[in-house]
Amino acid sequence: MKSFLDPDLIARTYRDPIAVAVLLVDLLPIVAVLVFGWGATPLVALYWLENLVIGMFTVLRMVATLAGNIVNLFTVLFIVPFFTLHYGMFCFGHGVFIQALATNGSTVGGSGMPGLVNWALSSGEGMIWFVAAIIAINLVIYFTDFLMKGEFRETQPIVEMFAPYGRIVTLHVAIILGAVFAIATSEPLLGVVFLIFLRVVFGVIVSAMRQRKLDGTSQAPAKEFPSTA
Repeated sequence: MKSFLDPDLIARTYRDPIAVAVLLVDLLPIVAVLVFGWGATPLVALYWLENLVIGMFTVLRMVATLAGNIVNLFTVLFIVPFFTLHYGMFCFGHGVFIQALATNGSTVGGSGMPGLVNWALSSGEGMIWFVAAIIAINLVIYFTDFLMKGEFRETQPIVEMFAPYGRIVTLHVAIILGAVFAIATSEPLLGVVFLIFLRVVFGVIVSAMRQRKLDGTSQAPAKEFPSTA
């Protein structure tokens, strides 16, 4: 299996305007640092809010599988509430941790999930616009890849339910380690750059995975799994 950072794969990936748009969204925090003076705290808050966006689109993907197979109805009726509760608790615990890390244990913005969202949205100037950009690019991918290219016909709601966990755990373990470095270091700007670098590299790998999937879909016969060779 070729590496996700294989030069030929990367070249094919960034011939796609959507992959370029994803990269630009991933680089937007540089603007926040340079223009709005963001530090590590709003960056980590932004990446936590991204978790919630991913969860929202996961629910939309599970519901959309009904259009491909109405037999999924009973599965969807069960797993959408389950996912919402389980994933919500996962995000809540993570949010409490990063808020405590950033505020030395104090509660800011109110209690519960609404309080965490309020804290995250107010942690950096212009935060709402950066979250809107994340929502917009996820919306584009949802319509172009999942709906227009018919992925909703080929997937099962249970597969979609588990999809975000590995991605988010991998990303945010790295983000938390980067945040600890950024908050604790005597060179906070270096820590912030490190955080953005981690997120951009992760985004490049995810875009390469998407391209590999598109390559397999275009080359494989119908109903055949894409090659991973």
